[in-house]
Amino acid sequence: MLSVLHFIDQYLISLLIWIIIGSAILSWLIAFNVVNPYNQFVRSLWDLFHRVTEPMLRPIRRLLPDMGGIDISPVILILILVFIRVVVIQDWLARALS
Repeated sequence: MLSVLHFIDQYLISLLIWIIIGSAILSWLIAFNVVNPYNQFVRSLWDLFHRVTEPMLRPIRRLLPDMGGIDISPVILILILVFIRVVVIQDWLARALS
C-alpha cells in the first residue's frame, strides 16, 4: 500500500502537473502563432495533452464564471493536485509509517 501511495505521490501527480503546464504553454504558442498547429507533431502533441487534461478541466470550467477569455482552470487543477499531494497522500503516508 505504501509503495502505491508513494508512486501516486511522486510520479502520477507530478506527471499530471507537468502535462497541464505543457498543455497551457502549447496553447499559448498556438494562439500567438509561434508554432504551426498544422504540423503533424504539434497536432499529435496537442491531441495527447487535450485527451489527458480535458476530462479533469471540464468540470472545473463548468463551475467557473466566464472571465472573458482567461482560463484559470489549469491553475485551479494544479492547486487541487498539490492539495491532494500535500494534505491527503502525505497524511496517509504519515499515518501508515507511524
